[in-house]
Amino acid sequence: MPAAITRIFAEGFRIFFLFAGLYGLFAGGAWGLWLVMQTGAVPFEAAPYAMTPPTWHAHEMIFGYAAAALGGFFLTAVPNWTGSPEARAGFITLAATLWLAGRLSMWFSASLSPGVVAVIDLAFVPVLAAKIASQLIRRPKPQNMVFLALLTFIWLANLMTHLEWVGATDETLQTGLRAGLLTLCAMIAILGGRITPAFTRNAMKRAGEPEAAWPVSATRLDKPALGLALALPLSALAVGATGLTGVLALTLGIVQAARMAHWRAGWALRQPILIALHLGLGMLALGLVLWGSAVLGYGNEVAALHVLGIGCVGGMTLAMMSRAALGHTGRALVAPPLMAAAYGLMAAAALLRWFGSGLDAVYLTAMLVADGLWIAAIALYLTAMWPALTGSRLASQP
Repeated sequence: MPAAITRIFAEGFRIFFLFAGLYGLFAGGAWGLWLVMQTGAVPFEAAPYAMTPPTWHAHEMIFGYAAAALGGFFLTAVPNWTGSPEARAGFITLAATLWLAGRLSMWFSASLSPGVVAVIDLAFVPVLAAKIASQLIRRPKPQNMVFLALLTFIWLANLMTHLEWVGATDETLQTGLRAGLLTLCAMIAILGGRITPAFTRNAMKRAGEPEAAWPVSATRLDKPALGLALALPLSALAVGATGLTGVLALTLGIVQAARMAHWRAGWALRQPILIALHLGLGMLALGLVLWGSAVLGYGNEVAALHVLGIGCVGGMTLAMMSRAALGHTGRALVAPPLMAAAYGLMAAAALLRWFGSGLDAVYLTAMLVADGLWIAAIALYLTAMWPALTGSRLASQP
């Protein structure tokens, strides 16, 4: 056990991907319990947090679960991009402690002053950003430095939620939640646009597929996608869910769908660890089109936000965390059956939550079932990836 604990804190992806899974399970369970209370099946109990349950749920999925996944990703990927030494165990422990302190402060916020909660919860991202900035500066490529701007957007979005809670502003909470989610989507659009066709191309090359069949990245689409991905969260922070932001989201969704048409998703169907990336990006395109349309007056905004939150962010975090955990521990890049099932359950949760939003008679039931599918997907992820996240590194496999 001591050796396993030392190992977990020695590499950023291990502790943060574990935290993401465990917290995703906890937060999903807490939300499900509140939903059950609404049915009257169990007595209502006051929550230990100060905000409404839906607001706590939204905040913690964006700035809790997803932030942990970002921490593990950046602490692992940036040293590979720059040739920098990986973060030491002392820093990883500090960062993990700050993240966990933020989650505890939010959970027990009814017993703390809003200012204290804000200071604690806002501490993690600046520390993470400072670390990766110190590494990126070694090779300051614009395509990588852009993630510092997006981390700044994430922090500002979280700040906006806390400003309303402390009474400094009147109506910034919902803007902060939307901006935080859209910033995550922007990161996925940029990063996913790099790695998904590249990973698919590499797999096709290993399989002996002719070069003419490999995925193609079109510059005429990639450059507008980058610009739109940066403009979308900036617009959400500056003007909120207005017509401008809706048009940007709708346009990015269409551009994203057009990009994916050249990435050979059909071939990737034979490899779950690959198709999970395509599926997450497909949810991104669908969710952005739905949300942009809803902001412009056509459709249900809450339903669209859940396509982005569950299908895109939930799906892509599972895809990336599982791939990184396998690859960085010397295991074959083949999704175990339980992990493949988790990818499917996460997508099903997103579609059910979207579909159920239009059916008033079964709306609460649909939310409960979708939450159950989320919990099942996260539980399968933890079960499948536990050996990789806590066990010893293996000799590299093909």
